[in-house]
Amino acid sequence: MHNILTKEDLEALQKEYDYRNVTLRAEIAREKMEAAAHGDRSENAEYIAAKQRYYENNRRLAYLRKMIKTAKLVEDVGEDRCNIGDKILIEFVEDNEKAEITLTSTLKSDPTKWFIGVESPLGAAIYKRKVGDTVIVNSPQGDYSVKIHEIIKNK
Repeated sequence: MHNILTKEDLEALQKEYDYRNVTLRAEIAREKMEAAAHGDRSENAEYIAAKQRYYENNRRLAYLRKMIKTAKLVEDVGEDRCNIGDKILIEFVEDNEKAEITLTSTLKSDPTKWFIGVESPLGAAIYKRKVGDTVIVNSPQGDYSVKIHEIIKNK
C-alpha cells in the first residue's frame, strides 16, 4: 500500500526521521549511559525511563521509515478533478445532505473537521473525480452514494 503524500508531508517526515535518527538517538544513548552509571539497572528509574524513550524512538523511526519508503507523491490530476488540498462540496445522495470537505493526505486527515484522507473510503471514492460524478463509497459501515457538486481548487 502506498501512502499518498504531498511534497511538504514527505519533507516533514524526512526531517523528523533525520532528527530522531541522529540527534534524539544520541541524546537518549547519553541518558542511558548516565543513568546506568548510577548502579543497579533493575531499580534505576532514570535508566528505565531512558530505555522506554529508546524503545519509543525506535518504534517511531520504524513508522517513519515505512511511511517514507511507501510514499507516493500527489500527482497532478487536472483542474477539473478532485485532488489533495481541494475543498469539495458533496451530497450524500440517500440523505440529500450536503457537506463541504477538504481532501487531505493521510497525515493531515481529521474527519471531525471534515478533512478527509485520500486513503479513507470517502477520500478514495472521490479522488480524481469530476463535478457531477456520483460515486459509491465502500465503507465498513455499508456502501453509500456521494455526488460531487463543486471543486474549489487549492491555490
